[in-house]
Amino acid sequence: MILHGYWRSSAAYRVRIALALKGLAYEQVCHDLRTGEHRAAAYRAVNLQGRVPALEADGRVLVQSPAILEWLEERYPDPPLLPAGAEDRAAVRAMCATVACDIHPLNNLAVLQALRGMGADEAAVSAWIARWIGEGFAGVEPVVAACGRGFAWGDAPGLADCYLVPQVYNAERFGVDLSPYPALTAAVERARALPPFAAAHPDRQPDAG
Repeated sequence: MILHGYWRSSAAYRVRIALALKGLAYEQVCHDLRTGEHRAAAYRAVNLQGRVPALEADGRVLVQSPAILEWLEERYPDPPLLPAGAEDRAAVRAMCATVACDIHPLNNLAVLQALRGMGADEAAVSAWIARWIGEGFAGVEPVVAACGRGFAWGDAPGLADCYLVPQVYNAERFGVDLSPYPALTAAVERARALPPFAAAHPDRQPDAG
């Protein structure tokens, strides 16, 4: 497998965590989003969307991190990242969607660059980031508090942790106050202590810097 990504992309970070949790070997090809490498013709020949991550596997190119993560769960079901019950799986997917649909799209690099292009200063950009992270985490916190038993859901790392750990990393980068989310941050800290999460951390990637 070949994972196309960028060290600080939270979407690529999610996929690295899942690959590590499942013990899957892969190569990395890095594309610097800051210099627009993801828009180069050579990469668009791999992924027409020109975004990261993309995963080359089984003779196909898989794009969009939620689809990649679901494929990994179906293709390599052991160890599972989703709980056994259909209702519980739906609840975990809702937690993931809060990050992937409600927080991340509003705070990705293209949106932040657009805000700056419209005249927003760094204080305004930081306030924007904190607003959407705060609204999303406020919805996830009670779920972790009720259903987490050490991790975001249950007593083993799973799909929700794959989403929350990178999003907390982003929140910390931008100085977002995380004190209102003690259950969520405790689950993230426990996950971070595990080798698969540590190996996936942005600072440990070949293009970090």
